[in-house]
Amino acid sequence: MRTTSPAVGLALTAFLVAGCAQGAPTTNDGSASGADPSAQPTVEPSVTASIFLPPGESTGAVTYDETAVPEGATADVQVRVQDGSTYVQFTGTGLEADRDFGAHVHTDPCGENPDDAGPHYQDEADPEATKDEPSTDPAYANPENEVWLDMTTDSSGNAYITSTVDWEFREGEANSLVLHDEHTSTHEGHAGTAGDRLACVTVEF
Repeated sequence: MRTTSPAVGLALTAFLVAGCAQGAPTTNDGSASGADPSAQPTVEPSVTASIFLPPGESTGAVTYDETAVPEGATADVQVRVQDGSTYVQFTGTGLEADRDFGAHVHTDPCGENPDDAGPHYQDEADPEATKDEPSTDPAYANPENEVWLDMTTDSSGNAYITSTVDWEFREGEANSLVLHDEHTSTHEGHAGTAGDRLACVTVEF
């Protein structure tokens, strides 16, 4: 288990106890996942808890847009791997209220610049994609081949979202979770795009 500050853990614990985003957890397609505990793996999670700070002040969680992701907002990323499947959970507090975000797992750690996190991690890599031209082919840029965590915050700026995929990350090839400006597109030529990169959390998936 990895944490950065007891204060982060306390804030997230209080949030989870109070209830997440004023409703049921959501899956990567935005539908309610319900409260059935059997829907989640039973193994202990790997946990990364962080506080968003401006570029240059943190490489753990970086905000590039302090309106959407204010300094001091928190992120909790939990990863569970069981029976060949991977379950990723994101909990955020202190984000801009009543706002849509896109979110995806990316290949590289966060840096001072939004592009430092690299492209989306794909289980089956798009052979036509390059570093300068990331995959926008819906055959590869989709929530079954990537990890998408699109969310909408509640009136207090809190969000809770999960995604489960039927594969495991290749060791060392997935290193961050990036929050984007809007929910993720799915149509040809734009699949996987979600607008500007607003913030980034370094996570060793």
